[in-house]
Amino acid sequence: MPPELTELERGRPTADDAAAVAGLDALDTPTVQRAPWTRRALAAGLPPLVAVLLFLAVWQALWAAAFWPEFKLPSPASVWQAVAAEVATGRVWSVLWTSVSRAFLGFFIALLIATPLGLLVAKVRVVRSAIGPLLQGLQSLPSVAWVPAAVLWFGLTDATIYFVVLLGSIPSIANGLVAGIDQIPPILPRVGQVLGARGLTSARHILLPAALPGYLAGCKQGWAFSWRSLMAAEIIAAGPLLGLGLGAYLKEGSDFNNMPTVIAAIFLILLVGIGIELLLFRPVEKRVLRARGLATGV
Repeated sequence: MPPELTELERGRPTADDAAAVAGLDALDTPTVQRAPWTRRALAAGLPPLVAVLLFLAVWQALWAAAFWPEFKLPSPASVWQAVAAEVATGRVWSVLWTSVSRAFLGFFIALLIATPLGLLVAKVRVVRSAIGPLLQGLQSLPSVAWVPAAVLWFGLTDATIYFVVLLGSIPSIANGLVAGIDQIPPILPRVGQVLGARGLTSARHILLPAALPGYLAGCKQGWAFSWRSLMAAEIIAAGPLLGLGLGAYLKEGSDFNNMPTVIAAIFLILLVGIGIELLLFRPVEKRVLRARGLATGV
């Protein structure tokens, strides 16, 4: 009489097999454990607040110790008065709008140019060999080096500002997209080809979504470079036709030896950079990471 077959030999899953599969599925499934919003707000806001208060305390202590004269190190109160005076007159909003609108417009144009450029460099071997090293070199070149040439080419006009901003941001965005595409598993484009996705369809539905984390990192770096490039251009290429942006406001304070204005301008430039990061890029980055199960706790 032949021996009785076990459940495993019959091809039927046992209870232990089902438990093992369930355990593997649980490992692959991202667990979302979100703390209450009050705790998250406290955890996110308290450390920066403590750091700012500590910085102000050290600044106040150095000013009170009078290691440097007043015109070199003003008190926090005098800097606050300079900012409050600009807010009271409404001038600060005009200054902020001039620089922020330029930065956003320049960054948007850079995205339109850098995205197809990055796709070409990533997927066309001849293009990568021709301009890939040039993009790497341009990314390491300080944007301020372009300002004198731009002034000679375009004069003291908005074209000078946008030229410098574009050359500061395009290489970073394109290189970020190239790095993201290079990290895509080769099986994904092959599956897309089998399903009929080629050319622009493959770029839209396969390459860009799969390379989104690297592309987003390049966009963040491109924004930082465009903002820095804009400030350098506004400081050097200041003129009546260009209006008064944050860079020109900083230069104005330097020309008049007004240290409270200089420090106030520096803080406003820093505030805009931090605000764009917290309000725009960080929420998008968290959403992308959560969608890939990489940031379930944020």
